[in-house]
Amino acid sequence: MLSRRSFLVAALLAAPAAVRAQRAKSAREIGVLAQELQPGLLETFRDELRKLGYVEGSDIRIELRNAAGRNERLPALVEELLRLDVDVIVAINTPAARAAKNATRTVPIVMMRVADPVKSGLVASLARPGGNVTGVSFMPDALGPKGVELLRETLPSLSRMAALYQGDNPGAVVIIDEVERKGERLGLKFVRLPVRGPNDYQGAFETATRARSEALFVMDDGAITKHRREILDLAAKHSLPVVSIYRDFAESGALIAYGPSLDTVYRRAANYVDRILKGTTPGDLQVEQPTNFDLVINLKTARDLNLTIPPSVLARADDVIR
Repeated sequence: MLSRRSFLVAALLAAPAAVRAQRAKSAREIGVLAQELQPGLLETFRDELRKLGYVEGSDIRIELRNAAGRNERLPALVEELLRLDVDVIVAINTPAARAAKNATRTVPIVMMRVADPVKSGLVASLARPGGNVTGVSFMPDALGPKGVELLRETLPSLSRMAALYQGDNPGAVVIIDEVERKGERLGLKFVRLPVRGPNDYQGAFETATRARSEALFVMDDGAITKHRREILDLAAKHSLPVVSIYRDFAESGALIAYGPSLDTVYRRAANYVDRILKGTTPGDLQVEQPTNFDLVINLKTARDLNLTIPPSVLARADDVIR
C-alpha cells in the first residue's frame, strides 16, 4: 500500500497529465478531408470560424488530411480522422465526400464543392438530406453550361469543343454530362478529355487537336486548378480559348470563368460546422446552393487570341481582367 506521502507525490505528478487530458477533451475536433486543398480557402474557412467565436487551439482544433489529387488515398485519410474521434468532417469535393460517407454513418459530414449530391448518392434530397451528410452543393445546370453559352455568344461560329476534367472525380463527370447536353442544344460537338494528372495533359491536347476542337471547357476541381498554369500554357500553344467555372483560371489566363465565389462557399461550410457543434443534426440541415455567380472575363487573353468580346457579354461581367 502507498504511504500518505507517496500518494500525494503521485497525485502531484499525475495532475498535469490529467489537466492536459481534460483540456484535450474539451476542444472540439474538426476534420478536413480534401481531394486537393487550396490553402487560401482553408484560411477563409478558419477566418469564418473565428468570426463565429471559435479559438483554434483552445476550444477547437482542425485536423487536415489532403490527398493531394490522389483520390485512392482518401479512404485511408478518412480512417485517420475517425481514429482521432473528430466531431465533424468537412469534405471538400465529391470524392472526399463519398470517401467520408462510405467510412461512417454517424460522424457528421459537411460537404463542399459537390456537384448534384442527390445524383451522387450523398443525400436523399436537398431539402431533407437525412443521414449524416449536409453542406453546400452545386447543381450542374448552374455551372459549366452557362459558361459555354457565354463562349458561344462570344464565338458564334463555334461548333467543336473539348472538355478537360479529372477522370476519377464523379462530380466532374456529372458536370461534363450536363455541359455536353446543353452544348448539343447549341449545335456543339464535344470530345471528352479525362485526365488523372499532369502526365496526361499533353496527350489530352493532342486528342483535342485531332478532333479539330476550337475551344476548351475545363472542369476545374481542386486537382485541376493546382495545374492551371500547365493547362493554360498548352491551351495558348494550341490557340484554344478556355472557359472554366472558377475565377482562378480566368485570373491565370482563361478567357471566361462563370461560377460561384469559393470564399462564400467555405464561409458557409464554417456556419454548418458551427450549427452541428451546437447540436443540430446534419440530416435536418437543408443543403444549400450558391445563389450568386461571378462572370470574369480576361481581356488580355482575348487580345492574345485576336478575339473581340461582344458588348452584350462584357456588360454582364462582374470582373474584367485587362
